[in-house]
Amino acid sequence: MKSDIRVCADWEREHDRPVYTLASTCPDCGGEAVNSAPAPFSPEDSYGEYRRSLKRRRRE
Repeated sequence: MKSDIRVCADWEREHDRPVYTLASTCPDCGGEAVNSAPAPFSPEDSYGEYRRSLKRRRRE
């Protein structure tokens, strides 16, 4: 699931700080707004097995 919060893709060139929005375009410069965070899950998660086993132990 992607985040609804987006950030201006050109903020480093156009602004002095990141500009966040819920729209698909930047409210200040009109540039494209992109997803601000990576997905919280990756199939290649190398520590997933450890995290799941810890969760199982806490339930018991």
